[in-house]
Amino acid sequence: MKRILLGLALCCAASAACAAEISSAYAQIDIRKDCRHRAGVAVEDYGDWRCKGYAGMPIWFGAGDQRMYVSFGKKAKDEPAAGETLGPFNDFYDGTIEWRLTEGKPFAAIMRWNYKTPAEIDKPTTSGRVLVVTRLPPGTVCHVGYVDARANPDANELAREIADKHAKNFVCGRDKPVVLGKAGPELK
Repeated sequence: MKRILLGLALCCAASAACAAEISSAYAQIDIRKDCRHRAGVAVEDYGDWRCKGYAGMPIWFGAGDQRMYVSFGKKAKDEPAAGETLGPFNDFYDGTIEWRLTEGKPFAAIMRWNYKTPAEIDKPTTSGRVLVVTRLPPGTVCHVGYVDARANPDANELAREIADKHAKNFVCGRDKPVVLGKAGPELK
């Protein structure tokens, strides 16, 4: 048995494919219960929340004017992601974060955001869902891409494709976020 494990270890050490194996970890989060909240001071400023994510990675949520912002890392509030949101009214108060990992370290986060168009703001249901792929530290944190989760039955796979192919080398502020699959007008 030791010989087989040693052989696999040597094979993996010599193989780029083995070293670059990508996996996922999942975490359920409810920011109202799991995070520290700091109240906002201005009208339409709902404050911000600080949470711990995978392997203790800090997560920052901000909300105001019927929109949310999510960023990651020690300086999350100063990252470009802290100023990025969807065009329509949106939220992510609770849900699952899929962490994309290489060698156990997260390089991207995938979150399912809810949105409503302005005409639907007073309705109790959500009119859409978008998977938002965010690049994680080290390096700059920003949105890498989007997938319309209601228009694409394979939305999770498409979001993983964006993360795996683009997140590590994505240059925030220069590269345009990727939209894969069918997309409603909110993502065009």
